Amino acid sequence: MELNKLKEIPHRRYNPLMQEWVLVSPQRTQRPWQGQLEKPETEAVPRYDPKCYLCPGNARAGDARNPTYESTFVFDNDFAALRLDVPRVTVTGSDSELLVAQTEMGICRVVCFSPRHDLTLARMKKNDILPVVEVWSEQYEDLAGRQEIRYVQIFENRGAMMGASNPHPHGQIWANQTTPNVPRQEQSALLEYRQRHHSCLLCEYARLEDAEQERVVCQNDFFLAIVPFWAEWPFESLVLSRRHIGDIAALDAHERLALADILQRLTTRYDNLFESSFPYSMGFHQRPTDGEEHAEWHFHSHFFPPLLRSATVRKFVVGYELLASSQRDMTAEDAAARLRALPEEHYLR
Repeated sequence: MELNKLKEIPHRRYNPLMQEWVLVSPQRTQRPWQGQLEKPETEAVPRYDPKCYLCPGNARAGDARNPTYESTFVFDNDFAALRLDVPRVTVTGSDSELLVAQTEMGICRVVCFSPRHDLTLARMKKNDILPVVEVWSEQYEDLAGRQEIRYVQIFENRGAMMGASNPHPHGQIWANQTTPNVPRQEQSALLEYRQRHHSCLLCEYARLEDAEQERVVCQNDFFLAIVPFWAEWPFESLVLSRRHIGDIAALDAHERLALADILQRLTTRYDNLFESSFPYSMGFHQRPTDGEEHAEWHFHSHFFPPLLRSATVRKFVVGYELLASSQRDMTAEDAAARLRALPEEHYLR
């Protein structure tokens, strides 16, 4: 059976990065919706909010006060999920295999993208996003150089629907003593593929998508933004570097500007899709910082947006997906076509 026939019938797609399957049910896109409706972010946001704890010059929740920064600003999270001042201890219960806990050291930082309270990546120019990319790179190098840090996770939760506690444009960096579950699963798949094929899984996948173009949303000389064949979320996307590099610090000057460009163009399309400030969780996956070479790693980022069919209808991960397997209704090809067809000029400009 040809792949295009799968657009009409239920089928499974294999995710080689996670070594898992996702159920695709394209016939369900027409089902009526009488469930929960979300409130889209439509309220006007000021350039500066005197009550915002991330705006320049403002006091934060503790005793600290932000400097009057004019570009990016990084600080240690005042309510960090990880701390360095914990002993390295393994604790077991009466059964040493079933009740096991370990302390986890780490560092959590906040990265303010801009002093302006009313901006998002979608509404920033690529030259204004470039300093953000450079800060991400600097932070990765700084944290990677610490002996106690083994993995650096850079991410952004955009919008209240994704749990962002503040609308000011910002992201976070959590640096762990150990490699977390998802990048550890990816590492296993990347290493296994390299050992079996003597090539990079994501290099080969980027070449395949570049040739077919069916799931490509936008691209430039250094990056591809695609809806992956195995996407779980309705408008999920994967940003791949064309060059095989292991981490964000390895990007050269041209590639850093190209990353800023692809992030701006992709997030603008997201906003234009439903003419709303589009929520998502985004994060970079890159090689661990444990001192090993990790030639199997290929730098990339994931976007997981929850919106399904409008700015008010979201995808819920419940029932079958919690108990059995990931599932989606719209095919990756349909989602990519919708995003690709959107203008790159933000609807509010």
